[in-house]
Amino acid sequence: MAVNFGAKRIVVGAHYGLRDWLAQRVTAVLMALFTLILLAQLIFSKGPISYYLWAGIFSAQWMKVLTFTVILAMCYHVWVGVRDIWMDYIKPVALRLTLQVLSIVWLVGCAGWAIQVLWRL
Repeated sequence: MAVNFGAKRIVVGAHYGLRDWLAQRVTAVLMALFTLILLAQLIFSKGPISYYLWAGIFSAQWMKVLTFTVILAMCYHVWVGVRDIWMDYIKPVALRLTLQVLSIVWLVGCAGWAIQVLWRL
């Protein structure tokens, strides 16, 4: 026989918990793997590290696609973290919304610039 003690618990909030925790871990693993791939290419390359070496590494289509994916993953990773900071520590709604919008604008601008640099190589 089940005994129910106290009132039923009411959960409030946006329910981002597990999804955001998992997104942060998956994007972090993707960024770590990308870093290892990039380091391996640098370690096993011949000659001095120069602009031409970097341009050569990022000129391959598969590397551009991987880098593009990592840029998007990094933006999402940053957005989840910054959004949680604004939600946890900024209580006035108008200020929090303003900071969130400015964060989104900044991240979209940074991603656009990074992609422009990447596809220019």
